[in-house]
Amino acid sequence: MASKLSPSFAYTVLYVKDVAKSVAFYANAFGISVRRLDESHRWGELESGETTIAFTPIHQRETDDLTGKVQTPNPSRERQPIEICFDYPDVDAAYKRAIENEAMAVSEPEDKEWGQKVGYVRDIDGIVVRMGSHVNPSKPHQS
Repeated sequence: MASKLSPSFAYTVLYVKDVAKSVAFYANAFGISVRRLDESHRWGELESGETTIAFTPIHQRETDDLTGKVQTPNPSRERQPIEICFDYPDVDAAYKRAIENEAMAVSEPEDKEWGQKVGYVRDIDGIVVRMGSHVNPSKPHQS
């Protein structure tokens, strides 16, 4: 029996220490427009294309008991189990802007064999952010 469901990926929710600070950090460091920050500062959203990047506090009485408490790794030894990726036409400029706005340097942009320039930073909550160019499609092999 064929399914009549037609889902679309709507949200990626990041659990952060301070929603307002994280929203402001992403706007400043990565040049992303803020869609909204609610008055309680317990929910924020960025303009990020078809899928919304949203922020909410690590601990919430509404969901901790329902779905379990969010576990955060020790940032000096472990990384978060998620990576955020942004494409930029000028990765070097984007990387520089991120570092100038409190992102922690991980790896400067470099050209990869798959046709992309990629650099990595960490946000103020320790989440890894990949900053890359659009992947250049490989040319077909000619015989």
